[in-house]
Amino acid sequence: MQWLGRHPRFTFHFTPASASWLYAAEGFFAKLTKQRLKRCVFHSLVALQAAIKRYLAEANDHPRPFQWTKDPDKIIAAARRRNKAPGSPQHFYMHRLIKRHQAKRKRDMGIAVATE
Repeated sequence: MQWLGRHPRFTFHFTPASASWLYAAEGFFAKLTKQRLKRCVFHSLVALQAAIKRYLAEANDHPRPFQWTKDPDKIIAAARRRNKAPGSPQHFYMHRLIKRHQAKRKRDMGIAVATE
C-alpha cells in the first residue's frame, strides 16, 4: 500500500478468487492477442488501436455467446462437498450462491420468493 501512495497514477482493485468474469476477460484478451496482435508490428498507437477495433467489429459481427454445459445442480453439489466446513473461507459465499440458485428455481416454478 505504501507503493500505491507513492504512485497515485495507479489504483488497486481487489479481485476475489471467485471472479469467473475475470477468467472470461482473460480468455478474450488471449484470443485477441493470438488472432490479431501476435507477430504483428505496429508503428504507432493509432495502428494498434485500429487493429483492435477491426477485431472487435469482426467478433461482434458473428457473436458466440457462452453457454453453460454442466448442470447447475452438479456444480453446487461439488462445491458443497468441497466447502462442507462452516469455518471454510468460501462457506459464506457458497451459502449465498446456493440460496440464490434455490430462489431462482422456485421463481422458475412460479413460487413466490422473498428477495435478499
